[in-house]
Parts: sequence; structure tokens; C-alpha cells
Amino acid sequence: MTTFSPREIVSELDRYIVGQHEAKRAVAIALRNRWRRQQLEPELRDEVMPKNILMIGPTGVGKTEISRRLAKLAGAPFIKVEATKFTEVGYVGRDVEQIIRDLVEVGIGLVREKKRAQVQAKAHMSAEERVLDALVGATASPATRDSFRKKLRDGQLDDKEIEIEVADTGSGMPGGFEIPGMPGANIGVLNLSEMFGKAMGGRTKKVRTTVKDSYKELIRDESDKLIDNEAIQREAVQSAENDGIVFLDEIDKIAARDGGMGAGVSREGVQRDLLPLVEGTTVSTKYGPVKTDHILFIASGAFHVSKPSDLLPELQGRLPIRVELRPLTKEDFRRILTEPQASLIRQYKALMETEDLKLDFTDDAIDALADVAVHLNSTVENIGARRLQTVMERVLDEISYNASDRAGVSVTIDAAYVREHVGDLASNTDLSRFIL
Repeated sequence: MTTFSPREIVSELDRYIVGQHEAKRAVAIALRNRWRRQQLEPELRDEVMPKNILMIGPTGVGKTEISRRLAKLAGAPFIKVEATKFTEVGYVGRDVEQIIRDLVEVGIGLVREKKRAQVQAKAHMSAEERVLDALVGATASPATRDSFRKKLRDGQLDDKEIEIEVADTGSGMPGGFEIPGMPGANIGVLNLSEMFGKAMGGRTKKVRTTVKDSYKELIRDESDKLIDNEAIQREAVQSAENDGIVFLDEIDKIAARDGGMGAGVSREGVQRDLLPLVEGTTVSTKYGPVKTDHILFIASGAFHVSKPSDLLPELQGRLPIRVELRPLTKEDFRRILTEPQASLIRQYKALMETEDLKLDFTDDAIDALADVAVHLNSTVENIGARRLQTVMERVLDEISYNASDRAGVSVTIDAAYVREHVGDLASNTDLSRFIL
């Protein structure tokens, strides 16, 4: 897992997300505490529980983006799920224990990649021998093999087409099914085909590809022969239990509103099912039981209609750290347009450069775009930073449409251009409700 300090984590998040310093600090401290806990004596380590976080803020201010960037930083099993996708036990749909099973799958992927990297040098040598077998045959003389090996290493044979045999990882019979009353068993067709595959020495398939492209497939194939799957599963379960992070998005959508009609029972049922998961329970998976005591849960929601107090009191108590994300200001919109590593303006400039069209934005154009976004958010509906995408698309609609006919042209967007294309719509509230 990551060894970044909280300051380094915040600095990394700052590259992509504008403002919301308090939320960044909270997740940075929580992430660092995962590492700190691992440095403790075993007796004390078991007693240190993660401090789960509840992020509250309007839509489009960066809650989900923080989770996306955190996933790349974590270096640990991390899964982001929408609370609305789950139903309580007994209803048709996915129950919340599936979150932990998916987390273990993520852990297995991470551990497998790490193990593959450790045996890559050995796997590369084996892959080279298999490429030579495909080129000159397994019975070729050592002199012939050495001659072709030299050409292979010099890149002279990169474009030559060969036929290789690799493990068939896809199942011929898709799916597998849950056994009622045995969550996590999933002893479906997939597991049976795996079992028969092992009994018959594993299934393979023939693939035609170039020498250069064959290496990736062959190295993965050879790496998998060198690593122990059972050890991977044990390490992945341990990693999920101790370092796993679950990001629960849209948690406000399962809050039961006072006097609300409809699927309230199911909503509250999902909350009730989440309680033991967040508090600490044991979930059955096909890799063995997984304890959730030390998994960190970060929940987030806009709470437009409901309030955090509409959640079950027990669930509120299990999310002790509250972080409020503030609505975006005009200055924030300016910074969103220009500062992040993949800011909207950089994206549009790069897209237009593919058509050999140079796009420039003046400072007053950026001001005007921010003004329009703030105005629409305050008069129509506050959708946060997502409003900028709508406004930018309207402003650049004509340029995008005609870009392929204007190669070599340089276009400068100023405030007048912005007002000309969205000014009327922004001032007409009734119209902008439907168009912007």
C-alpha cells in the first residue's frame, strides 16, 4: 500500500481537484492511518479500528472525483460502489455482502500483478523460447536457434506473423450462479469448467499475432505458470481485510425520508444490511471467509432531499468523521477551467489540435465561462462543476462541427464570443432549464 504522507496525498489530489481542502485532508489522514496501523505490535494492531468518513456536499463539487483519484493512490484493494445498486436480503438484486466479494477480487488482481512483476525476467526468457519454437520449430538445430535469437533481439522479426498457443482464460460457458441460502458460494458453471480444465491439464487456444505483440500474452502465460495461485488468494484476502477501502457513493439515496412513500422499506433494509458490514462481520467468499473489522468505509452523498440525520442512528454512529464539501464559487470555476492537469480547456485544445486547429482562450473568456456557470447554477439547478461541460459544449459547438474544414486556422475565444453563444440562453431562465 502507499507510503505517502498526508501532505503528499493532498498535493497529489490537488493536481486533479480544485479546493475542498478539508475533505482531502480527511481522506489523506485516513489513508496514512492504514499504514500507521501496520507498523504497530500485533496485539495493539487488532484493537485499532478505522475511523470511517461521511462526505456531505452538493452534486458536482468533487466527492466522486476524490474517490477516483484515491483509488489510484491507495496501492491497496479499493472499490467504489453506488449504494443504490443494492437491495436488502430477500429482495431480487445484489446484497451488500457482494461489495466485500468484489473487493477481494480487486485484491487478487493487485497481488497477481505484483507477483507477475517479480517473475517477469524468468517469464521473458521462457516466452522467448516459445517465440523461437513458433518461428523455427522445436527441433531446429542450436545454431539456427541462435541465429534467429539474435535477429529476434535486434527487432528484425517484430512484424513477422506467428501462431502461438496460450491458456484459454475465458470460460466456454458464461456465468455461474449463486446458490440460494449460500451467499458467496457461486458454484456455477464457471467453477465446474475450471475444475474440468484442471483435470485435463488446462485448456489452451491458438492465436495468430505478430512477434512483437506475442510477447505480452506469452509473458503473462509464463508468469502465471511460475506463481502460486493459492498463495495469491491468501495474500489477497489478508490485504482486503487489513488495507481494503470501500467508497460508498450516493448514500443519501438510501436514507429514508420522513413521510416518504415508495421503496422506503428496501432503502432502510439496505442500511440495516450495511450496519454489520461497517461495524465488522465475516463475509463468505469463494476464497474463504473475510473479516470486515479493519476495512475503511468512506461514504458520500449530496443530501439534497434527505439529511444525514435521516440515516439510521446506528449507521451514523459508524461514520464518525463528517466532512462538508462547500459549493463552488466563481473563482473555483476559473481554477477548474485552467489548473487541473487535465482541465477542460486543455482537453478541448488537445481535441482541436488533432484537426490541426489552434484554439486559444483569453482571460476574459475564462471569466465569462465561469460567470455563466455560476449564474446557471444559482438560477436553474446547482449541478456543480458539471455545468462547465454543458457551457463549454454550447460555446464550442460550431467550432467542433466545422473543425475538420478549418485545418491550419487559429481561433481565439474571448468574452464576446462566449456571450454571443450562451448569453441569451443564460439570461432566459425558462429556456436554459431545458438547454443548459
